[in-house]
Amino acid sequence: MKLLIKLIRNLLGGVIVILDWVTRGTKLKRPPQAQKQIEEQTKELSLYQFFACPFCIKTRRAIYKLNLPIVKRNASSGSPYRNELLEQGGKIQTPCLRIEKDGKVEWLYESSEIISYLNQRFA
Repeated sequence: MKLLIKLIRNLLGGVIVILDWVTRGTKLKRPPQAQKQIEEQTKELSLYQFFACPFCIKTRRAIYKLNLPIVKRNASSGSPYRNELLEQGGKIQTPCLRIEKDGKVEWLYESSEIISYLNQRFA
């Protein structure tokens, strides 16, 4: 039964990924100097995610539209990023945005909060 549920979840996740890719839209266009500043600022960010998770897809979609080159880390079973997420972030929940600022690390969970943070900071 667990195998069937996992199979269904993976199939639905794959369909959502394809639909996202087909309907994604265009990236935000910035002047080259402004984009270079954005690229520098996003070096302190990384997104812990599962590939087919609907909330992760929603978050990646917002990142794409804002044209933010944020490192994406797969937190699936067996990944070292999964342990990092648990040990440093406190729980295995995705999406999770890791924010490094002034030598401190903040872990931001929940897709809506992550998207709100990114919109306020980069839109």
